[in-house]
Amino acid sequence: MSTDIDHSYNFRKISDELTTSGVVGAEGLKKLATQGYEGVVNLLPDSSEHAVPDERDIVESQGIEYVYIPVDFRTPARSDFARFSEALDRLADRKIHIHCAANYRVSAFYSLYEVSRGRWSRDQATDFIHDTWQPAEYPGWSEFIDEILGEVRE
Repeated sequence: MSTDIDHSYNFRKISDELTTSGVVGAEGLKKLATQGYEGVVNLLPDSSEHAVPDERDIVESQGIEYVYIPVDFRTPARSDFARFSEALDRLADRKIHIHCAANYRVSAFYSLYEVSRGRWSRDQATDFIHDTWQPAEYPGWSEFIDEILGEVRE
């Protein structure tokens, strides 16, 4: 079985410069530099049973920038989304990978980010999220998504 990042759980290639997924194994993380990645944004708390021990060290030892924003799945926060948006703005000119446990946090945050930057419509964001999961099945997520979308002008 391949350990390349594109075999990670719920992997999605958004563009040549941006990919997302659920959990990435240590072996996949160790190959990121050889695949041209320059940044990793991790939304999975280190306390998660799915977290990779020493992920920061694995990523940074390759000269890749590592951004850690531990989003509590039970209570996504506006402040986490703000940090996420700032990180993506800063890393915009680099090849990056964004991950969490199942690509649920990531698909929600990334789609909201694209809407907030005026590049996606609300319908595009909803479709992107629903291709991976159904937020209504998880308490707090529909409300969080609606709250962020309510702050964005199309």
